[in-house]
Amino acid sequence: MAIETTSQSLAGAHPEETAASKENQPATVSRFLPAAKSGWQSRSTARWTRRNFSSRARELSGGDAIVISVPNSGRTWVRTFLCAYFCARDEHPFSLHPETYHDPRIPRIIYTHDLYEHYTKTRWWGRVRGKFLVPPGEIKRASIILLARDPRDAFVSHYVEMTRRTSETADELKSRTVGDMLRDPIFGIALIIQTMNEWLTEFARRPDCILVRYEDLHVNPTEQFRRVLAAVGETDPQARHFEKALEFSRFGNMRKMEASLEHDRQLLQPGDVNDPESYKVRRGKIGGYVDYLDPSDIEYADQAMAALDPRFGYQK
Repeated sequence: MAIETTSQSLAGAHPEETAASKENQPATVSRFLPAAKSGWQSRSTARWTRRNFSSRARELSGGDAIVISVPNSGRTWVRTFLCAYFCARDEHPFSLHPETYHDPRIPRIIYTHDLYEHYTKTRWWGRVRGKFLVPPGEIKRASIILLARDPRDAFVSHYVEMTRRTSETADELKSRTVGDMLRDPIFGIALIIQTMNEWLTEFARRPDCILVRYEDLHVNPTEQFRRVLAAVGETDPQARHFEKALEFSRFGNMRKMEASLEHDRQLLQPGDVNDPESYKVRRGKIGGYVDYLDPSDIEYADQAMAALDPRFGYQK
């Protein structure tokens, strides 16, 4: 279903950041930092083989590029920018599903949580079939954009989304405290870190894979979105459409789009329009996890970060 909105760009302010959050911001990573000599890899245990024998394999195939991330790492932001750019460039109304235009000029981009959903969403039969995994032939053929966010922020944002926005979340999960969920072996921070590490192990040596961090998108959106466009084949973006796409995908405009209730019900619609915490575009604050975790939870999360591959650039 094609989703249309006005082509007018609505400039929105970036999310507010405290001085403390700016100080804690990691340095910009252009691609991958060198691998550490002391092996985090020895702590990682492979529990999966890339495959997909399910009917969903077709949905995850045929992409010119694949955007992979754990939930709440900026995927909707990147998707909104790319859709705004290519729809404007090729003279289509904005849509979060530009593939419905059947325009061969627009690259097909697969957006997936891949391994994270393989670990957290499937029953045993779905896991055996690899229901949520991008098929191995497709993962080798397409270029990869690996989106990353500080796991502490990603966890808190995902917790709020599960408990305040997503109606399908089981009542048992909705009743759990953030500290309890933080330590959960399936929904907690440890699995987020493990998944990120396993993706980096799989993709880091590929010349057609780039690492794009949520924090870098905030610090320098122009540079980072140019990298994203180059990864999907647009190496010389048209300046007019690029600037409009940047403005269109700013936090304030995306929040207005979601509040209007006129857009994709899965991608951009709050659980409760009167509850700011139920919005997909919620705060976007770097280091905002400290506002939700108590001191013991923060200590636990900080200790968990020691297992994250240092090439992501989040260690102090």
